[in-house]
Amino acid sequence: MAESTRLVDLVQLRIDEFVSERTVELAAIAPELGQFTDVTLSFLSGGKRFRALFCYWGWQSVTSAVDEFDPLARSTTEAVLPGIVLAASALEVFHAAALVHDDIMDNSDTRRGAPSAHRRFESIHRDGGFRGDAAAFGRSSGLLLGDLLLGWSDELFDRGTSMLDDRAAGAAGRTEFATMRTEVTAGQYLDILEENAWATYPEAEALPRAHRVIVYKSAKYSVEAPLAIGAALGGASSAQVAALRAFGLPLGVAYQLRDDMLGVFGDPTVTGKPAGDDLREGKRTVLVALARTKLPIHLRNVVDDLLGDPELDVRQVEMIRSAMVDCGAVDHVERIIEHNVGLARAAIQDAPLATSARAQLLDLADTVTQRVA
Repeated sequence: MAESTRLVDLVQLRIDEFVSERTVELAAIAPELGQFTDVTLSFLSGGKRFRALFCYWGWQSVTSAVDEFDPLARSTTEAVLPGIVLAASALEVFHAAALVHDDIMDNSDTRRGAPSAHRRFESIHRDGGFRGDAAAFGRSSGLLLGDLLLGWSDELFDRGTSMLDDRAAGAAGRTEFATMRTEVTAGQYLDILEENAWATYPEAEALPRAHRVIVYKSAKYSVEAPLAIGAALGGASSAQVAALRAFGLPLGVAYQLRDDMLGVFGDPTVTGKPAGDDLREGKRTVLVALARTKLPIHLRNVVDDLLGDPELDVRQVEMIRSAMVDCGAVDHVERIIEHNVGLARAAIQDAPLATSARAQLLDLADTVTQRVA
């Protein structure tokens, strides 16, 4: 995975360079914007960079010779590598924007073991002795930061595609990028809709509706879309794109299911979020939907009453966890994850993709579904 490590470092470098340019631009407007850019730089540091990796390996899988081990040995791929790195970096900036907005909607206090963006702005308000509502200032500033990052992701993506000789490939990548943005926004709305309107729908719809949220809020935008964007930028054939989508969608579902498990059972010292945070937020996940079908009616009613209570204590969180384990919902989700990883692996086993890139994608399949944070 040395090449993936190299890409992660390059993506961070390009993001830092881009934000440094914009920091100078903002400083020329007003010195107070230094607080704004400090939060921006901090929030864009680190992360697993999975979306950048899938974009890059989607590109490599269609631009390298199928039987070649070292795709970077080819001068043709080296020539366009800077553009692909910038496009991959744009996906990470877009992801950061989504996280900023998501944390506001979920009222999350932390992200990656540090205060979420809106909480950082809230602290700026309190520490500065400002007048008015610190929480409102934090939310408003966080919304603006998310919007700014959305715009910056467009700039980075366009800068990357402008470096490609194949204009048609650049346009195809831009189309995929636009589709991704629409789908993830739709998925975000479906997520908050389920948190608030779940009781108004028939019980039999709970599981398929939870699965729909996974597909559009996360699975497509976390794995399938980055792969399709990278492939499009590489001038992929329809057969190659189809194979990558068949790999990316089930893997994306497995990825989000693992994330949902960590949201309930993850170690806070590793995940960087409080234990049981998804339970306090009232996330109507596949795990929750399955548990409700398996729990006896009295326990199901208790869980329904507790889910979404921001004041859930440790004892209540542990009670819900135990109920989910004892009823078999946790084992069921683990089987679904394993099944989807199997579907993903089978989809590219004999696909017309570069051998070395396919090996990297299979390694990534394990990484994103076996993680602990």
